[in-house]
Amino acid sequence: MTEKGRIWLTIGVLVVIGIAILLIAQPWQQPQPTRPSEVTQQPTPPPTETQPPPTPPTTEPTTPPASPIEAVTPGEEPTPPSEQPPVQPVVTTAALVNEVVFVQEPDQAKVIDMLTAGQLDLYAFGIRDPELARKVKASPVLGYETSYGGSVELTLNPVGPTFKNGVLNPFSVPAIREALNWLVDRKTIAEEIYGGLAVPRYLPINTVFPDYARLAHVAKELEAYYAPNPERARAVITEEMQKLGAELRNNKWYYNNQPVKLIFLIRTEDKRREVGDYIANLLEDLGFTVDRQYKTAAEASPIWISSDPADGKWHLYTAGWVSTVVNRDLASNFDFYYTSRGRPDPLWQAYTPDPEFDEISERLGRRDYQTVEERQELMEKALRLALKDSVRVWLADTIDVWARRAEVRLASDLAGGMSGSALWPLTLRVEGRQAEKLVWGVPSLMTEPWNPVAGTNWIFDTMIIRATVDADTLPDPFTGLYWPQRVKFVDVYVQEGIPVTKTLDWLKLEFLPEITVPQDAWADWDPVNQRFITVGEKYPDGVTAKTKTVVYYPENLFRMKWHDGSRISLADCVLGFILTFERAKPESPIYDEAAVSAFESFMRHFKGLKIVQKDPLIVEVYSDLFYPDAEWIASSRSGYLFTTVPLQTLAIGILAEQNKELAFSAAKADKLKVERANYIAGPALAILDKYRAQALEQGFIPYENVLKEFITPEEAKERYRLLGEWYNAHKHFWVGNGPFYLDAVYPIEKNVVIKRFADFPDPPDKWLRFSEPRIADVDVSGPIEVQLGSTAEFNVEVTFKGEPYAVKDIDFVKFLVFDATGQLKLVGEAEAVHDGLWRVVLSPEQTAQLAAGGNRLQVIVVSKLVSIPSTEETTFVTVQ
Repeated sequence: MTEKGRIWLTIGVLVVIGIAILLIAQPWQQPQPTRPSEVTQQPTPPPTETQPPPTPPTTEPTTPPASPIEAVTPGEEPTPPSEQPPVQPVVTTAALVNEVVFVQEPDQAKVIDMLTAGQLDLYAFGIRDPELARKVKASPVLGYETSYGGSVELTLNPVGPTFKNGVLNPFSVPAIREALNWLVDRKTIAEEIYGGLAVPRYLPINTVFPDYARLAHVAKELEAYYAPNPERARAVITEEMQKLGAELRNNKWYYNNQPVKLIFLIRTEDKRREVGDYIANLLEDLGFTVDRQYKTAAEASPIWISSDPADGKWHLYTAGWVSTVVNRDLASNFDFYYTSRGRPDPLWQAYTPDPEFDEISERLGRRDYQTVEERQELMEKALRLALKDSVRVWLADTIDVWARRAEVRLASDLAGGMSGSALWPLTLRVEGRQAEKLVWGVPSLMTEPWNPVAGTNWIFDTMIIRATVDADTLPDPFTGLYWPQRVKFVDVYVQEGIPVTKTLDWLKLEFLPEITVPQDAWADWDPVNQRFITVGEKYPDGVTAKTKTVVYYPENLFRMKWHDGSRISLADCVLGFILTFERAKPESPIYDEAAVSAFESFMRHFKGLKIVQKDPLIVEVYSDLFYPDAEWIASSRSGYLFTTVPLQTLAIGILAEQNKELAFSAAKADKLKVERANYIAGPALAILDKYRAQALEQGFIPYENVLKEFITPEEAKERYRLLGEWYNAHKHFWVGNGPFYLDAVYPIEKNVVIKRFADFPDPPDKWLRFSEPRIADVDVSGPIEVQLGSTAEFNVEVTFKGEPYAVKDIDFVKFLVFDATGQLKLVGEAEAVHDGLWRVVLSPEQTAQLAAGGNRLQVIVVSKLVSIPSTEETTFVTVQ
């Protein structure tokens, strides 16, 4: 069988638990429980729910010290460990690593040579070049991981019909955007450009995740409808261009007597360069003049993400996304990719979807449905409307090969690979010896500013950030279900009738006829009087919720330390929760218009939060938002107060934004014409340090009316003092609580150094239990010829490494039958015979529905042990 198949850190509950999607060194977009994806090339995908403050970003030194990693500049031999300055070992277990150095190297061919020569130990980008992939697999000194969560799409600028400069934007017309689906041949992209390391993708749901299997009948219908049809594309585009007032002369489009020029941002680090050229050729054949601007992630990001799309600096962009977790619920993808609620960046704020599509997207994002059938209906409608909208034209899902030295091990995610794995910082190791230092190559570093509220979402930044912060829960790299990390236990209560199931034993699931929210729970925020508004005040007649989640945190939570030596407290937790509300309130001095849309969506499902006990911390969260898996509900709610950002680092950023010297988000920075807050490098550092000194002098407590209960001015002063010592030692303000701390940043050399945090409380082998994913092998056999109106039986063998796959470990086996024209004719589920064997039975009534001729039977197997479906097919002929 062949290989096939939303972290964005934002403060407060708005950190979205959706799809874990991230931008990859270019931005890659990807949706988390529905936690949004991280950007490997683009920004992280779909946020569904907001969460507490993400880990603070690190800033670079304004005047960097002499780089201790000059010896590992790409292309040179690293200094042998014996020649490095001595590193105080943090653990005695030979399995883990004390230091990781990240170096920028976008040339994948060069990277393979460096890995082979021992100059690099790992590479943080999936290889999609078939020749390079074969080279990695054949090497005796290299190992590799495989992931299936990457995707490539064409991002379109929707503003128009003209930009501020009067230039025409054809892609402001939905019909023209939709027509691009007929213009491109996705099979050509997957097979010829990617050499088989990709599969065609038409829809905003990943082809290898469970939702695609559930919706396969609709997906196949839409894929057939939008199959390549260049003449239809030409006809639609011609008609719409003429409506815009453009003229076609000598096969060239003109508007106001000027050629219609499309500015096409084409990424250069991977196969997207060839994809961009292929699409540019198609557009030129239609009569457009295409300005091909070849750019790296760092060069493209300020244009397509940060600039006002109305400025007309671009029309198209070759985007890429990576889901950093196996996403079991893609319902929030529509809200993330197609509405202003997705991200606070200017591009997203320009989205104006059809009202019906907007409403359905928002409902799916909030999980506003009562039954599985209602969800299915909403998803089907959303898929159809997404293709009508097409601000994104999906092109392919990639199969990525992640290269590493053979002796290096880590838990790689089936969706996000090595860089998208939430567990890599806790499992990175070298077999058979103690590793003082590993060198990790990445295509791009420090692509966008790091800040803990609305900072970078690029996967190559966020993968490093992930090492510097702790987590309340962590996703299983094979199933996408969440496991507890800084959570002891969770009770999940759901209103009767809502479709939620539980798989793991670390939480309890119970159904109740009604869930009443207590009057004293926090329901909103008053930015003027700086106090929480209670449920009793907001809902005088009372209010109910669809879910109640009781989160029990460990007894030692508030005895753990931040990297700067200060102790974690409830003040850190509550501050992050305050910012969830504060930034979206017009009366606030840090109001950010870009935060409003996502906040409004959040408030449609959030009903209240109550601190039941302060230490050990017990929190109740009431919400109408639910997920099909109780583990995802538990994970999303445990993040409401759990924080990865200390009060002192947030406070200095708040002061800087209040005084309009910095802004957390790109949209607000652009609006105010100020620097975007960057906690690891650049001119923002001096501004942040100025406010640190001011806060130290004043004993500043942000939102003192509430937080004075949890921290005193003297304690605040001590924190700002420690932060000053940290800044003097490391030349940045990135302070977290993860297994590694950010030691040094070298923006010129493009190097980042992290070191193991000695006070991290976990044993080094806590997360080493994840080994090989049990992706099923499928073989389908049956009759070559079937008489119409007769019974036909096909055997489906399901195995793993030659051994039968247990029936109890299979979620479902679905089949689809297509006729000779490619039309979907039959849909059903196979029957289990015994371990390793299932059977598809077509009844006489079903075969009678088929016409005489060739047919194709496709089987989709979904396992409970890995959430990547396996597919296989066979053909048969029907005769009279």
